[in-house]
Amino acid sequence: MEFPMDLTRRSLALALCAAPLAGPALAQTALSAADKALVDRAAAYLESLTEARARFVQTDSRGRSVGGEVFLKRPGKARFDYDAPSGLLVVSDGGTVSVQDTRLKTFDKYPLSATPLAVFLAKSIRLDRGVTVTRVARMADGFSITARDGNKRTAGQIMLTFRDRPMELLGWTVTDAQGRQTRIQLQGLQRASGLDSSLFVLKDPRPKNVGRGKV
Repeated sequence: MEFPMDLTRRSLALALCAAPLAGPALAQTALSAADKALVDRAAAYLESLTEARARFVQTDSRGRSVGGEVFLKRPGKARFDYDAPSGLLVVSDGGTVSVQDTRLKTFDKYPLSATPLAVFLAKSIRLDRGVTVTRVARMADGFSITARDGNKRTAGQIMLTFRDRPMELLGWTVTDAQGRQTRIQLQGLQRASGLDSSLFVLKDPRPKNVGRGKV
């Protein structure tokens, strides 16, 4: 499934919440042993985040920023709650990813299996399918992994940034086919336990006679 490159409000929310989570499914081609070791560490770390939460700041290519909070509960569940007045909310309930925009009064649904979220939220993260790592870069206090769609169905790429010691996901940058970048910075990422199951339930608030979103 490909998301439109014009990045409307709803597609931007879904693409940015889903795309970075494809990171663990890295097809390891043309990597040095040291680079492969970093990729393996990153995948193992991400898989260990069975429940987690963080603040995030999303900045688009024009420098416009919006904040929010993300909750993760593997397998299958995630919630990206954008701050007011954005009106955006993205929730995966284990089978469906729902995108609600209260400002535009829209509600869309996508099968979890058709989005990159499925890779990260799977019970076991696979390292032999998905996207292709194009670069592993080291920094003073961490490293980054840049990857693209291994099937070449989309022209964009994603760069995930990690702190090394202790290991922590700091955020990610998505670059689309036109070279436009959107950056997500995580703040205070922490493991959680006992997250309320209601966080991962999002019902269509529209009257039943209103056209439903995609399924």
